Amino acid sequence: MPKRARVVVLKTSPETVLDDYKRLMHLAEYQDFISQGHDTLIKINLSWTKYFPACSTEPWQLEGVVKTLLGDQFLPTKLFPVENKTVVTNPRKGAIHNKWLPILDRYGLPFIPLPEVEWVKYPFKGKLLRLNQIFPEGIEIPRMFIGKSVIHLPTIKTHGHSTITGAVKNSFGGLLKEVRHYAHKYIHEVLVDLMIMQKELHPGIFTVMDGTVCGDGAGPRTMIPKIKNFILASGDSVAIDAVAARMMGYNPMDIPYIGLCHEKGLGIGDMNEIELIGEDISGVNFGFNTNRSLVIWGDQLLRIGPLRFLEKPLLHSPLVFWAPIASNIYHDYLWYPTIGKKRISDFKKTIWGQLFERY
Repeated sequence: MPKRARVVVLKTSPETVLDDYKRLMHLAEYQDFISQGHDTLIKINLSWTKYFPACSTEPWQLEGVVKTLLGDQFLPTKLFPVENKTVVTNPRKGAIHNKWLPILDRYGLPFIPLPEVEWVKYPFKGKLLRLNQIFPEGIEIPRMFIGKSVIHLPTIKTHGHSTITGAVKNSFGGLLKEVRHYAHKYIHEVLVDLMIMQKELHPGIFTVMDGTVCGDGAGPRTMIPKIKNFILASGDSVAIDAVAARMMGYNPMDIPYIGLCHEKGLGIGDMNEIELIGEDISGVNFGFNTNRSLVIWGDQLLRIGPLRFLEKPLLHSPLVFWAPIASNIYHDYLWYPTIGKKRISDFKKTIWGQLFERY
């Protein structure tokens, strides 16, 4: 069985989570994929500037990975924690609200917001399915991504556009500028493109996924947090997404981007071809169901629904300013202080909520 198809799944607890992340990464033989000789990006996941459980990289996830790397003699000067913005998120504020900054400061690492680095047009050699059409003027990426390995830090959660979101989609927030919402219309083909792009750019790719608290329902933000106590790791982005999808209750190969990546040899999506290490997940089924938030429902109405004749004037013209304003009003000023507040309050009473408070 090829090592790229190995996925490690462990159970964990707040008392042991940092040690468990170390064991997880070692069982997944992460140094077969991430070499000390290469500079390495730590691609954090920010789905909301505010903190919401399972929405973005959890602080113990970030600390577990950083502590393991430094304990294994990776040089701090060769590690680059990064995250991008969207039209509705702010990476610097997100790093504060999600409690990443104290961790990075403690371990002597910077936080690098990608809007503040140089972006360049990169001529990808691989045949892309959609992105060349979406960005005919050229695809801009952060110059600092070229030639560096990458460790992705997604969480297990649903997504109204892509069914689930994990390792593959985490690159969506690094390799494309804030106008990447243009790609939502063709999200599954774009995710395939991102795997093609990553394999050209990065000498090594590895994922450490947090499933201590997972997101069910209208992801990636307006979810129902559910405690599951799992952590996962793999050097195959497609395989780890497939395993997470299977644990959530989906048939991985029915999710278009997983099936397409598998067919194109970009990773393993068929559970029969994945070597599972650690926990026996044969009886695991979270029973998750992907729903659409009001914002994603409206977005799809304009991009692929009956109002698609309005897509160009409303989403691809100077009038587009209304969309992020509407999203922020709904998410930050209506949903978060009401439904979100109650869910966060319930979460804070759990073992993981108590750990978040201690950070």
